[in-house]
Amino acid sequence: SYLRSPPLRYSHTHTHTHTHTHTMAHLLEVVEWKGDEASGVLHLIDQTLLPVETKVIECTDVERVWDSIKRLAVRGAPAIAIAGAYGCVIGSRAEKPHREAFAKAADYLSTSRPTAVNLFVALDRLRKAVAQFEGEDDAIPALLLREAKHFHEEDRESCSAIGRNGVTVLKELGLSEFSLLTHCNAGALATGGTGTATAVMYEAFSKGIPLKVFADETRPLLQGSRLTAFELQSAGIDVTLITDNTAAKVMAEGKVNGVVVGADRIVQNGDAANKIGTYGVAVLAKYHGIPFIVAAPLTTFDPKKESGDDIPIEERGKEEVIRGFGKLTAPESIQTYSPAFDVTPSDLITAIITEKGIIKPVTKENVMNHLKQHGYA
Repeated sequence: SYLRSPPLRYSHTHTHTHTHTHTMAHLLEVVEWKGDEASGVLHLIDQTLLPVETKVIECTDVERVWDSIKRLAVRGAPAIAIAGAYGCVIGSRAEKPHREAFAKAADYLSTSRPTAVNLFVALDRLRKAVAQFEGEDDAIPALLLREAKHFHEEDRESCSAIGRNGVTVLKELGLSEFSLLTHCNAGALATGGTGTATAVMYEAFSKGIPLKVFADETRPLLQGSRLTAFELQSAGIDVTLITDNTAAKVMAEGKVNGVVVGADRIVQNGDAANKIGTYGVAVLAKYHGIPFIVAAPLTTFDPKKESGDDIPIEERGKEEVIRGFGKLTAPESIQTYSPAFDVTPSDLITAIITEKGIIKPVTKENVMNHLKQHGYA
C-alpha cells in the first residue's frame, strides 16, 4: 500500500513542478521507522519516482523491504543497509520463535543486491547481537529495533564526519574554492545523513566556501539527474547537470578542480566499486591532473577481499537500457550488457575519506592500517 506524503517537505501535492529551497534537514528521512517493535512500520521514499513524485512505501512485511531494495526504490549502500536492518525487525516478528524468524529474514534480505557490502555488515551486526543475547525470545524484536536505530544514527554521524574530512583533504590539496564533479548519487538520498560525496559539498556550502558542482546524469537510471541534481538544488547549492559523455569536456575546459564520488565496496588494496561509469571518470581525472576522491563510511570496506577482481558485480536487466523510463529507445530484440557497477583501481584514487580520517596515498598498507586502527579488520 503506497501512502502519499511529503517527506521532503514539498508542497502538499505530490507532483513537483517548481523549485523550492530547503534546509538540509528536509532531505534526510529517506528511511524512517515509525512506531515500536511490535507494530512499527518502515517508511521508504520511492526513489524510482523522484524528482517528479514523492511517494512513501509502507513496509509491513519483509518481502516489501526486499522488493524495495531490489528495484532501487531505496538505493545507496548505507540506505540499503539501514532499510535491511529495519527489515529484520519486521521479519523477526512474523512468527515464533523470533530468533528463527529473524535468521530467515536476514538470509532472505541478503539475496536482494550483491555488490554493496554495507547491507552484509548490518545483517552480520544484528546476527551477532542476537547470538550474544541471553534474554527471552519475545525480546528479540525490541533488541533488533535498538540495534537498527543505533546503526541508523551511526550512519548519520559518519556522514557529517566524512563531510568535514573531505573539506580538509580538498583544502590540503590546495583548493580554496571547489568546483566538483560527482557521479551517481552518494547523497542524503543514499544514506541516513547528509550523504558521503555530497556531505563534502554540504559541509563546504555551510562553511561559505565558494562551491560549484557538476552532476553526471548517470545512465541508465539517471540517479545523477533525478536525485543528485534534485537534492543539491533543493539545498540551494550551485549545481549544473551534464550528460555522462560531457565529463571530459568540462575537465578539459578547466571547469572542474576535484572529483568526489561514493562507493559501494572498497577492498584491502583500495580498489573501489561504485556506480557504472565511475571508473571512466577516474581515468579522465587522472589524464587531466584532477584529484579523484572517494568518500565512504567504514561499513563500505570489505577487508576479506584482496582486490577489485574479487568484488561481485550485479548485472541489471535490459529493460533499464532499452526502455528506461517507459519509452522504447532501441530495437526490442537487441542484446544488452548492463553491469550496475565498475571498479576504480586504487592507483587512480587520490584519497579515500572515511568518518575516521583520510587514507592517502591509497595503498593496501594504508587501507588496512586505517581499518585495524578503528576495529574494522
